[in-house]
Amino acid sequence: MIDTSKLEELSNKIKEIAASSPLADIDKNIHALIKGALTKMELVTRDEFDVQAEVLRHAREQLTKLEAKLEALEAELKQK
Repeated sequence: MIDTSKLEELSNKIKEIAASSPLADIDKNIHALIKGALTKMELVTRDEFDVQAEVLRHAREQLTKLEAKLEALEAELKQK
């Protein structure tokens, strides 16, 4: 059977070494760089996208109704 306390000890030592090395700073810098790039791209969340898609769907429905109403009014004017 494997002694889990030895594995945990080894894991903790590796974490300490990684935290105290320049690798931790590089990781933070890369994270900040990626976050900044994504912010500049003006990405939206899925929820925001879904809300805007619903607004657009509703606007299209209203436009279709208004176009039909306009056609009916134009037809009515032609008959007069």
